[in-house]
Amino acid sequence: MVKSKIKGFIVNNNSLWSDAIYRLSRNKAAMFGGVILILLIISAVLAPWIAPYSYSYQDLNLGASPPSSEHLLGTDILGRDLLSRILYGARISLLVGFVATGVALVIGVSWGIIAGYIGGKVDSIMMRIVDVLYGLPFIIFIILLMVIFGRNLWLLFGAIGAVEWLTMARIVRAQVIGLKNQEFVMAAKAMGVSNISMFRRHLLPNILGPIAVYATLTIPQVMLLEGFLSFLGLGIQPPMSSWGTLIKDGVESMEEYGWLLIYPGVTFTITLFALNFFGDGLRDALDPKTSDN
Repeated sequence: MVKSKIKGFIVNNNSLWSDAIYRLSRNKAAMFGGVILILLIISAVLAPWIAPYSYSYQDLNLGASPPSSEHLLGTDILGRDLLSRILYGARISLLVGFVATGVALVIGVSWGIIAGYIGGKVDSIMMRIVDVLYGLPFIIFIILLMVIFGRNLWLLFGAIGAVEWLTMARIVRAQVIGLKNQEFVMAAKAMGVSNISMFRRHLLPNILGPIAVYATLTIPQVMLLEGFLSFLGLGIQPPMSSWGTLIKDGVESMEEYGWLLIYPGVTFTITLFALNFFGDGLRDALDPKTSDN
């Protein structure tokens, strides 16, 4: 058995996941993206301790001021420290990214597995529903939910996740259709394995790769959608802030106070690039057809 040592621990090269870790560790762009994401998550978690001011603290006498020794990234028109609001905003933006993506994965994976495994009329009906939902204006759907149920933070997360599951359902369905006629699945059927056990023990472990890849690519999409909603005034409400609300505020005053748009915009852009770099690297690492040079 051939083994390789990667950064202090031993992995089995005969394992797909071990090989994926090895491939991922050799992808410099993906590792750079992963490091950036880890730093952002740590900064968001520790925001109450590392932010120089509270996100709601304001000094009206100070107003909008450019970067200085006391306020490294300047202040907004209400005299609130921009660096602090970016750090606190990271908590909201990253949380909506992960939570909404989790909601999308639960719905999409469940829908795709059921449609692909059962097949026939059930598959046709379920996928026609997906096709119809693809044609609906999801922004209007989210707006209606928020009008009916109010502007609730967790409702926003759930609503965004509820409109991002369609592509995952199609991906999972295609994977399951390719797996259900494999010998190990047919053998499990012959042994009387229940459908739930089949999903949990045989199908789901074999589609974790595509699911993991799509999840990393969905997070930036969700964050962009939340930023767009916040830009329209439908997202996070003051005094809380997300990167989307900060960008919205910056756009409104960018001619006079350019730093209010530049710093949140750069932070958001770096995060999206990091997520895409890591997602692309994970996709390549989990692709068995990829060969190392």
